[in-house]
Amino acid sequence: MKTDYGIRALTDLAERYGEGPITSASIAARQGIPEPFLDQLMTTLRKAGIIHSLRGPQGGHQLARPPAEVTMVQVVLALEGSLAPIECLEHPICPKGTRCAQREVWQEVQAQVQRVLSSVTIAELAERERRAEAAVMYHI
Repeated sequence: MKTDYGIRALTDLAERYGEGPITSASIAARQGIPEPFLDQLMTTLRKAGIIHSLRGPQGGHQLARPPAEVTMVQVVLALEGSLAPIECLEHPICPKGTRCAQREVWQEVQAQVQRVLSSVTIAELAERERRAEAAVMYHI
């Protein structure tokens, strides 16, 4: 849920990029994210340098850099801490160690996930969102 909600929030900010700070309440309402959970995510994303946050009546959140410069992999790593599909890739606890037959497969899975997530930006997701919304509205 952290990654899903975090990417939804960042896509929301990307759609409003350049408009100034956007409140958590408005992001939460549009994206269907519980506001207390969103606030936790935004704190993590701020600490990772992905967003800037301002307090006060004119406060809110905004992307720290253009949406085309923020990749999904950056967000996942900020929120989850790792892309490893199994723990032994991060913390070798298996008694077989590097002799494990599965290890290479899981390393390849991790590499492919990283490749895909590195190739998709928040700007691209915002554009996909706009196209999806336009398609739904067109068919009504």
